[in-house]
Amino acid sequence: MSESDTRELLARLAASLFARGFSVGSAGNISVRLEDGFLITPTNSSLGRLDPARISKLDASFTHVAGDKPSKEVFMHRAFYMARSDAGAVVHLHSTMATAVACLPDVDMSNPIPPLTPYFVMRVGRTMPVVPYYRPGDAAMEPAIHAAALGARAVLLANHGPVVSGKTLTDAVYAAEELEEAAKLYLLLRGTQPRLLTPVQVDDLLSTFG
Repeated sequence: MSESDTRELLARLAASLFARGFSVGSAGNISVRLEDGFLITPTNSSLGRLDPARISKLDASFTHVAGDKPSKEVFMHRAFYMARSDAGAVVHLHSTMATAVACLPDVDMSNPIPPLTPYFVMRVGRTMPVVPYYRPGDAAMEPAIHAAALGARAVLLANHGPVVSGKTLTDAVYAAEELEEAAKLYLLLRGTQPRLLTPVQVDDLLSTFG
């Protein structure tokens, strides 16, 4: 896919997320890997109103080279790209249900949402740790995200929201959407004893779908 087509796709998918309430105001940011660098949504931009031509471009060293000023959370995306060679795109949202789980004090910080559905496992993976709270825009969180991303395709930032990677931009958006639905199910089922997928079933999903 050409850079121009990727810009158009990024704007279209971002607008879809915004229209369905996955982000509000200027919250959230999305990036995608190119052959010669990265595209990332500009700082203080709304995911619902992106101009494809003005999306920020970074070179392979994450230096801003074109477009509007990039998101102040470039480091969050860099942490995933440096940790995961399979990351072709990264989506950070403030989606309601996933952020709600990130605010709970009594969850398993190593994996707060259990394997409730096959598509959650297929899209997000076996584990999704919670990264301790840092102030938004604080680059000090980069090492913590990097460490978590070494073993996970997605993380929850405590009291902040999800960060999700995927092999492609579409994959990353699908995973972020699936995470939000899994978080909703988890919150609906809290206090009950739901039937979870077994370790054997999780292994089967991951070996079949990767």
